[in-house]
Amino acid sequence: MTQNTPLSPCHFRLPVGERQRVLSVEQLKTLGVSPARAAAQCRAGGPWQQPLPGVYVLHPGPPTGEERLRSALLYVGRRAVPAQGGAARSTGYGEAMVTGPAALALHGFSLVPPMSSLDRIDVLVPRTRRLRSVRYVHVVRTTELPRPEQLAGLPVAPVARALADAVSGLGDTGAVRLLLTEAVRGGHCEPAAVVRELSRSKLLDRPHIVNAVDSLLAEGRALAESRLYDMVRTYDLPEPLWNVDLRLPGGPHLGGVDAYWPDQAVAVELDSRAPLHSTLDGDRRQEGLDADWSGCAAEREHLERLGVTVVHVAPRKLRIAADQQATVVRTALMAAADREPAAYVVILPR
Repeated sequence: MTQNTPLSPCHFRLPVGERQRVLSVEQLKTLGVSPARAAAQCRAGGPWQQPLPGVYVLHPGPPTGEERLRSALLYVGRRAVPAQGGAARSTGYGEAMVTGPAALALHGFSLVPPMSSLDRIDVLVPRTRRLRSVRYVHVVRTTELPRPEQLAGLPVAPVARALADAVSGLGDTGAVRLLLTEAVRGGHCEPAAVVRELSRSKLLDRPHIVNAVDSLLAEGRALAESRLYDMVRTYDLPEPLWNVDLRLPGGPHLGGVDAYWPDQAVAVELDSRAPLHSTLDGDRRQEGLDADWSGCAAEREHLERLGVTVVHVAPRKLRIAADQQATVVRTALMAAADREPAAYVVILPR
């Protein structure tokens, strides 16, 4: 065959449900297409192309953003031990999942460039995989693979993990802060989950990320308080005293609460604590977190011994199940009539 001899078309039946014409060399073999035949289809002027080693796009035009994602996953997933489940085996992705900016784009982040304009696609794999980054695929290894989410038919890292991988390559506090803020304002995840993942990824020894986290926690706190206000008013709960300190008359400080109904002696505290994000080593950071938790628990126990009912509300529950949280608070208010009167406490603005 001379160089100018036209290639004959390669006819075969695509797998049922295959949405993109992107296949690995192993998948093509199962369809009766040999590696030599696949390579021939990618010659100049041919109907196919090979964007990555062992991965073929079965048309000559530029790959779409989704096709680039699928090709990246197939490249990384090739020869991997298949993940549990028949679906994972049929895709050829193994345990690989999209992470970093590409994953954030799939999660709907507006600050991330469109998929088609991303120069790099981060793919998360187990640390034991011996695999090189190549062309637009950047291999990210981890000892703890999260459970992927399925978006657009692709395995995608959860938002917190994708954020950690995205900000690991950013050196500007402003850029990090914008991404973290969108995660919270957009309802993608809670601040505590982000801080936990940044800590697990050992990114909290970078000052510009710590500065962004401080802003994130303040943003998350303000958003949680706003949702608490909305819950009280939307579900017609009595108006409480907002953000007050409780003290015994002439005695010690009992703790601050986010909402307090003095007639019923019911308090609401937002559980907006996050793991400490200091530069301390892991053991000392954990000791600090344990001390913080113990202090909160002691304050709650002291209030309850005085007859004050303390309702802890998680910001995430306010976001996804505000009606359930309103029912919990209403039940506590109604139960006050059946309890012994609480001790007298002094209420001060916080």
